[in-house]
Amino acid sequence: MFRTEVQVAPSSLNLSLHSNVVTIGSCFADVIGSKLRQNKVEALVNPFGTIFNPLSASLLIAAASGKSYPFEDHLVQHQGIWFAYDLHSSLSSPSKAELLLTIARRVQLTQASLQKADLLILTLGTAVGYKLNSTGDLVANCHKLPAKQFTRHLLSAEEIVTSLDKINALLQPINPTLKVLLTVSPVRHLKETIEVNTVSKAILRVACHQLTARHENMLYFPAYEIMLDDLRDYRFYKRDMIHPSEEAEDYIWQKFTAAYFNKDFNMFMQEWGKMKRALSHKAFHPASEAHQTFLRNTLKQLKELQQKYRINTAQEEELLLKQLL
Repeated sequence: MFRTEVQVAPSSLNLSLHSNVVTIGSCFADVIGSKLRQNKVEALVNPFGTIFNPLSASLLIAAASGKSYPFEDHLVQHQGIWFAYDLHSSLSSPSKAELLLTIARRVQLTQASLQKADLLILTLGTAVGYKLNSTGDLVANCHKLPAKQFTRHLLSAEEIVTSLDKINALLQPINPTLKVLLTVSPVRHLKETIEVNTVSKAILRVACHQLTARHENMLYFPAYEIMLDDLRDYRFYKRDMIHPSEEAEDYIWQKFTAAYFNKDFNMFMQEWGKMKRALSHKAFHPASEAHQTFLRNTLKQLKELQQKYRINTAQEEELLLKQLL
């Protein structure tokens, strides 16, 4: 035995193919969210872009829960583009009005999704934040503005717990049955130095431990521990030696679904995996009778899966129909 496998105990969530999920937080929230979507689970994935620190994520969830927040007062124009200090740079625009409209739409979309969601996955990336010197406000993103405008701030576990306590209280009235799954991102933030990254991850892990101990609707998924202990080898990292490789992501995904989804979903994934491989098949001779027969058979199987599991396969059907002669 040359590894320490992290065992994730089965939970009472018992999610299904037709569950609704919202993911918010660091880039690991994108990974899990994308895999949910790829496997036909309805998921709203990082609607505000990648958000690394938990206080900024809390602010956005609070806004989506109905708490008023003046986003207009937290915009900045840089090189002709408007940015929001509270959102990722991907949500930006040459027009201030257009950016505010985009933010309002994302808040409304997130609120609607949270109201019907079975699970909110909140991935905490770092306890290191940056405060805008002119206001003292913690920002989600510095948007490559001059470093002298910001001061680095290491969040405490108490700050994080207090913030997420309030978020949990705000979410309860809009969705009393909502479960919150906390994760610490396995992606290391080495620009803060290895030493500070270690302190940061420790703070996040302590906060998660305290939150799950005091709230019955909060759970913790050990993605961080799986990466650092179970997959303790650089072959499980991408070439930057920071982000998990696709193999590592798939392994963590398997642990995730085994713990939180029902058996029917795991059976569906096996069938859907075969379908995805068929859909990705590239033919040397697309017009050949053999390939056209393969396409017709694949389309038939796709429709059978659609009826069996009541999933939306319109995109896949359109892809096949375009190839049929």
